Amino acid sequence: MIALEPGAAGEFMQKLGPAITATFGKPRAIVAISAHTAARAPVLLAAQKHEAVYDFGNFDPKLFTLRYDVAGAPALAEHVATLLSAAGIAARTSPEGGLDHGNWTALRYLFPEADIPVLPLAFVPTQSPAQQFALGAALAALGDEGTLVLGSGSITHNLRRALAGGLRNTAPRPEIPESRAFRDWMHERSAARDWDALFDYRARAPHAVDMHPSDEHLLPWYVAAGAGRREAVPLRLHDSVTLGSLGMDAYAFGASAPRLAAAL
Repeated sequence: MIALEPGAAGEFMQKLGPAITATFGKPRAIVAISAHTAARAPVLLAAQKHEAVYDFGNFDPKLFTLRYDVAGAPALAEHVATLLSAAGIAARTSPEGGLDHGNWTALRYLFPEADIPVLPLAFVPTQSPAQQFALGAALAALGDEGTLVLGSGSITHNLRRALAGGLRNTAPRPEIPESRAFRDWMHERSAARDWDALFDYRARAPHAVDMHPSDEHLLPWYVAAGAGRREAVPLRLHDSVTLGSLGMDAYAFGASAPRLAAAL
């Protein structure tokens, strides 16, 4: 529903896109990793163009009228496949296209003109956070080339808790303590660059399994973190919660993250 009800996170993303462009210039392309585009092995969706995919049901019908028509990046897909192969990661390139709601919802706020080519990368949700980080690390050179690596998910994501009042009950409610404790832990361990703890979050973070009954919504965080390189401190740019437990925190990764933070 953030696509129709921006809230604090939507307002932040509306500022983030222009801040990225003002700080670094308009990205040449975007490699997008979303919790909702997954596969048994990494897959690059190398279509010539993409449209919004409505991969949900029973929500407000207005969502099905929203569009995001954007160019694909087939040439970039070949380059990314080469980078992954050099890191020992076999990725398949597919001519298929489409942006799941985790991608197009964010992109509509970040870059509403839809004038930056997008390359969706399907990740493997059964792989560990450390393996997701390695996938991202193989993409680290992209940032130096002007390509943005964008991860989309949720820092906390227990839909049974968040939607206990029904799909249409979006009234504000206080954050539950379990969500606060988990988000604080992620922030603290990130600031300390405690990668061992972050990779083992399900055992070490408070309420980890409660906040992520399955962890596909957190895994894109690790891909983006890897692309920012291990020596850089993950920097939280925004923190907010909707529906009492759905964390909407946003992080920047890489040595240039402080410059971006200063621009916001």
